[in-house]
Amino acid sequence: MDLVPNKQPNFDNTEIAFRQKTNQELKKAYWLFKMIGSNFLTKVGPAITNFFLNIGLPIQGAIKATIFQQFCGGETIAECNKAIEQLDKGGVGTILDYSVEGEEEEQVFDETCAEIIRTIVRADGDTKIPITVFKITGIGRFALLQKLDAKEKLTATEESEYEKVKLRCEMICKTAFDRGVPVMIDAEETWIQNTIDELALDMMRKFNRERIIVYNTYQMYRHDKLADMKADHLIAKADGFILGVKMVRGAYMEKERKRAAEMGYPSPIQPDKEASDRDYNESLRYCVDHIEEIAIVAGTHNEDSSRLLTYLLEEKNIKHNHPHVYFAQLLGMSDNLSFNLADANYNVAKYVPYGPIKAVMPYLFRRAQENTSVAGQTGRELGLIERELKRRKL
Repeated sequence: MDLVPNKQPNFDNTEIAFRQKTNQELKKAYWLFKMIGSNFLTKVGPAITNFFLNIGLPIQGAIKATIFQQFCGGETIAECNKAIEQLDKGGVGTILDYSVEGEEEEQVFDETCAEIIRTIVRADGDTKIPITVFKITGIGRFALLQKLDAKEKLTATEESEYEKVKLRCEMICKTAFDRGVPVMIDAEETWIQNTIDELALDMMRKFNRERIIVYNTYQMYRHDKLADMKADHLIAKADGFILGVKMVRGAYMEKERKRAAEMGYPSPIQPDKEASDRDYNESLRYCVDHIEEIAIVAGTHNEDSSRLLTYLLEEKNIKHNHPHVYFAQLLGMSDNLSFNLADANYNVAKYVPYGPIKAVMPYLFRRAQENTSVAGQTGRELGLIERELKRRKL
């Protein structure tokens, strides 16, 4: 774009990016990203670690002091307080993310629902926690959602089971509404996503009429999601509610392509990264063009997309901290984006995952693998940390 606004964040400013980190924390982060950069570690690590955990070897302490500490807030909400305070010092909010996944029992779904509600209650009245989040698979069985997506007939037992899923979802969103704490519904695999989308739109109809409470997530590495988001905006406009859009590129690409190839249907994934980038940036433009009708959380570690959003806001003369615009990144990653954006008075929040170490391991391994599979991510993190170590003369 030709437009160069006066005050823009400098994503290369390492002093602001790492102001919250002590020298020791910075050195530990450097060592960790060096380890993550090893493909051997990310490929073999999950199997070895799970084996050690399953046979009861005492490695939880080592995990907690390294990869867990970099990417997670703690094992409980209370343990996240240190991360919450540290982020707040740099003007960055916290998104408490209870990251237990892959469970199957009704009792666990009830417990997870109660825990998600506790995150909303914890956020109530605390500006340091501006948004919360949950996954539908945290409160309902994956195979049930898959059956719904495939339009297969449910048994009477399954019908009753799905009613419980909807009830849990509504309890969470109603608590969010009553407490005035926005909540995001995360995106998941394509073969359960239609059911999630329907639930999310349902919740928005109920709770987004006065202000933004519920967000759905749109994965722009899917070739159909830009059109879906625009269609949902028309539904919201006709029905008189605000559309909540959390926009990401996506998290399940390899799994999606593999399943499509194995089952012989066209891949839902964009043909290349350029197509994902194009749709992501186009969706930013669309949301900013309709900023009173759409609230956006731009979940991205991409500098170009983050910069574009700042330009679009400037171009439309929209204030940096407009309540319908948030930037979001993951704890432990892209501090150069989060803290420099916050320093320029944009709304920024980081996902702070938490939960028992063993239960959070799948999340942690995805983060490590994401760092090696996203072109240049580990190298970029390392380069910035190196520059800051040099600036501090360490």
